[in-house]
Order: sequence, then C-alpha cells, then structure tokens
Amino acid sequence: MKEATGELNMTLVTIIAIAAVLTFVTMFLPNILSGISDKWDDSTDQNVDVNGTVTP
Repeated sequence: MKEATGELNMTLVTIIAIAAVLTFVTMFLPNILSGISDKWDDSTDQNVDVNGTVTP
C-alpha cells in the first residue's frame, strides 16, 4: 500500500509540474513571440551586406 501511495504522490507532482510549465508558457509565449517578431521586422527594414555592414 505504501508503494501505491508513493506512486500516486509522484503522479500528482508530475501533473502539477506539467501544469506549471504550461501556465508559464501560456503566459509568456505571446510576449516572447511578439518580441521576436518586432526584432525580425526591425532587421528586415535595414539592408545588411555579407560583411554585416548596415546601409540605409
């Protein structure tokens, strides 16, 4: 019986950890993607040659 209780506790810990990660991703992923999109748009507005020189 103790072994079954231990497995149940580990299952609950795993479920709570997965829920915490999903909550974190759900809260912060839109901001992260928006930031990446903004940086991408900023970088495509400039002309950069092979050497990394930015030309207006």
